[in-house]
Amino acid sequence: MNQDTPVITVTHVSRAFGSKEVLRNINLQVNKAETFGLLGPSGSGKTTLVKLLTGIDEVSSGEVQVLGVKIPSLPMLQQIGYMAQSDALYTELSAKENLEFFAALYGLKGGNRTRRIADVMELVNLQEHLRKRVDQYSGGMKRRLSLAIALLHEPPLLILDEPTVGIDPVLRQSIWRELRELNRQGTTIVLTTHVMDEAEKCDRLGMIRDGELLAVDTPAGLMQASGSATIEEAFLYYGGARK
Repeated sequence: MNQDTPVITVTHVSRAFGSKEVLRNINLQVNKAETFGLLGPSGSGKTTLVKLLTGIDEVSSGEVQVLGVKIPSLPMLQQIGYMAQSDALYTELSAKENLEFFAALYGLKGGNRTRRIADVMELVNLQEHLRKRVDQYSGGMKRRLSLAIALLHEPPLLILDEPTVGIDPVLRQSIWRELRELNRQGTTIVLTTHVMDEAEKCDRLGMIRDGELLAVDTPAGLMQASGSATIEEAFLYYGGARK
């Protein structure tokens, strides 16, 4: 796949739950090796869109394609690293047992599995807690373990829903350095965030409000288009709090 081929293509996508339309006519392309951020107020539809991209949820109308394959698609799950907003961990197991379980799901074996578990636990600074039961982890540690699991099988696409909530600023910086390195290696990253300095680190941002994608541009482009001096001002503008 060359650099210009979209990794994600969303075409006229809507999602309704009963009579409530949560997403309305979303059109979006995400390119190879970029970090694309979804920004919007709580309840704007970000998490619903993320679930449609992974195939966890299905569109009401329109189409989602990932790496040229229509979603949902079971084989495509091997190609996606997904970190949900709520941690999907087995709390009665140790971190190592959680990682081994997901490694088996992703088909990682032998020395490669051992190496990847060590690598991701080092990245999220949890090496010393590998054998600790997850129910003894703090909230921030659980977020870090969830991120480690998403990175485990080195997927070409990472989809992260609020990945750094509850993570201290120093570790957040190191995680962002790693995300940037993954971009350089060709990994595509889609994330949702409420943290403005993280939004500024994205290559492009999509502004969502009330289920509609209002604007897609670089952070600088969105600030210019909204007459804003900061990305926070642009967020308030597109979120409807500032005219």
